[in-house]
Amino acid sequence: MIEAPENIDHRPATAATGRLVLLVGPSGAGKDTLLGFAKAACAEDPGIVFARRVITREASAAEDNEEVSHDAFEAAKARGDYAVHWEAHNHRYALSRTIDDELGAGRTVVANVSRTVIGAMRRAYADVVVVLITAPPQVLAERLAKRGRSSDGRLENRLGRIVDDTNTAPDITLVNVSSAEYHARQLVRIIKGECRNG
Repeated sequence: MIEAPENIDHRPATAATGRLVLLVGPSGAGKDTLLGFAKAACAEDPGIVFARRVITREASAAEDNEEVSHDAFEAAKARGDYAVHWEAHNHRYALSRTIDDELGAGRTVVANVSRTVIGAMRRAYADVVVVLITAPPQVLAERLAKRGRSSDGRLENRLGRIVDDTNTAPDITLVNVSSAEYHARQLVRIIKGECRNG
């Protein structure tokens, strides 16, 4: 885990008028699937932007991420290209500083992030909504086993990962056990500000 003082690389965005919707949750919860449906549903809305993560591991077909080498990641970090960055399962992740421009323009930015950066992002941005997407442990285990992505590390380590920080408490929780389409509709309502309690 990267501690909060290190993973936010910019001044607090107090002048930003946009809304930041952060999706978090355990591996296997279905975040990328729901994001894909929600992105398609919001494609015609210029006021909603889905941020692409920069990652140092191989990107899967279900993700809309930018894959880079460790060296390229560190170079971009040194240049100040990232608004936020973190480490998980021996891989590096980041969001581009362009999210600040989108928020400054009054748009809603949706991003899939680690729970370890929630506290820092809540301190750095004025309007943050944290959406936890989760599922029962057996469902998570089945989904991770089916995924079979060896670069993610041992299955039991991913299932047992705990973030102990009261600042990570979500504003809304979606238990993703029904159809992806149903929960994606819930997520779209949250993104559009039509629902604040899931």
